[in-house]
Amino acid sequence: MPTTRSLHLAAEIGGPPRYDAASHIALARLAERGTLDFVTFRDSFARPGPDAMAVLARVAPETTRIGLVPTVTTTHTEPFHVSSAVATLDWMSRGRAGWHADVSTTEAEARLFGRRPAAPAPALWQEAGETADVSARLWDGWEDGAGIRDPSTGRDAPHPVDFEGTTFSVKGPARVPRPPQGRPVTVFDATTGPAARAAARHADVVYVRASSPERAAALRDELRRAAGAHGRDPDGLRVLVALTVDLGDAETAPGPGPESGPPLAGHGTYFRGGPVDLAELVTHWYRAGAVDGFHLTPLTPGRDLERIVNGTVALLQHRGLFRTFYPGGTLREHLGLARPANRYAPRGAGAAS
Repeated sequence: MPTTRSLHLAAEIGGPPRYDAASHIALARLAERGTLDFVTFRDSFARPGPDAMAVLARVAPETTRIGLVPTVTTTHTEPFHVSSAVATLDWMSRGRAGWHADVSTTEAEARLFGRRPAAPAPALWQEAGETADVSARLWDGWEDGAGIRDPSTGRDAPHPVDFEGTTFSVKGPARVPRPPQGRPVTVFDATTGPAARAAARHADVVYVRASSPERAAALRDELRRAAGAHGRDPDGLRVLVALTVDLGDAETAPGPGPESGPPLAGHGTYFRGGPVDLAELVTHWYRAGAVDGFHLTPLTPGRDLERIVNGTVALLQHRGLFRTFYPGGTLREHLGLARPANRYAPRGAGAAS
């Protein structure tokens, strides 16, 4: 059935550890050629590999439009530094930055830092939500276009934050001026209950996992209701189904009936088939109103991302379901999200989202 909603597509470009910039740049440029909303780079204290923020900072000047979303583990990481790093990436990419908030759950990871033992998941995700909250406050701490002109009078000086969380406090103000997007895009994976609660309160983009469009629609509706209960506009939330995709197989034969589609494996986290199969699944789920889009993790980055862009995306574009060019320059524009007003702006200048 016809729809006026925009379809959103994103892809992971990490995969097995690689320590040369050229391979990451090539994958990001390939995704940009397919006009994907953003690329992600997964990171974790639990495994070796380059730092996601540093990799995408290197990718930023080699791309022009695609969004850049590194994983940032909020556990054992100072929230003030998180805010500064993400804001800097937004400046360096001219408004294309986001960040995927994640947590560190194991004692082995905690021992890397030696600061405190691992905490229960609810506490970790509460801290992640508080990090997202204080980051937004720090980004708002500078009014748009402000600069410290006169330290003796405080004219245009940034606003202090004075945030008290359950495990940290931040006085502020930020040392990086307000990012081009106002607030870079915040991403949460809502696979678990504690993560979903934090996502409903703080995320702009949420990943879910589902084995059917009906389940995906139920998760999307639940997140939108929870966001509304927190006083947020549910239409300011983008819900993407997360799939690991293996496009090494030939296309499957179509099943009987118009509602048939290629099957999902692994309880909705893994797709195996061909590029046309994947396009059929995306088309069916999207037209059913189940999702806002998909976050795709290629099993084999070089092979599968090429097949996503030149096969799946090309077919979706041919069907008129996915754009053929970027209508704007920032990640928020790609996602159809408004630039948030500054909470510290003078009354009448607009309210924060």
